[in-house]
Amino acid sequence: QVQLVESGGGLVQAGGSLRLSCAASGRTFSMYAIGWFRQAPGKEREFVAAISWSGESTYYARSIKGRFTISRDNAKNTVYLQMNSLKPEDTAVYYCAARSDYEPTINHSGYDYWGQGTQVTVSS
Repeated sequence: QVQLVESGGGLVQAGGSLRLSCAASGRTFSMYAIGWFRQAPGKEREFVAAISWSGESTYYARSIKGRFTISRDNAKNTVYLQMNSLKPEDTAVYYCAARSDYEPTINHSGYDYWGQGTQVTVSS
């Protein structure tokens, strides 16, 4: 069982930066691949980024590649999403999710546990 809590969201101007954190409970956190997803009002939940349980493999959606960076610190049971050069279209609720596997997936149905989400709002 893994419980996930996101933090770090907020209001930022276009071009600004935010760092989201996903803190997990559970002693086996390092055995879970982690994904970040987002959902804007009226839109479906979409894949943003993911990282393998070792941190060696990372994956990004085309829309954010080069602007966002995912990383993890297994000693702190935390995964981070550094978001730079934010755009108004990045506005959404951001969720982290855990998958009991070495490799993540871009499919949200492939994750076993979800956090409650954190709001990111980018003003133009």
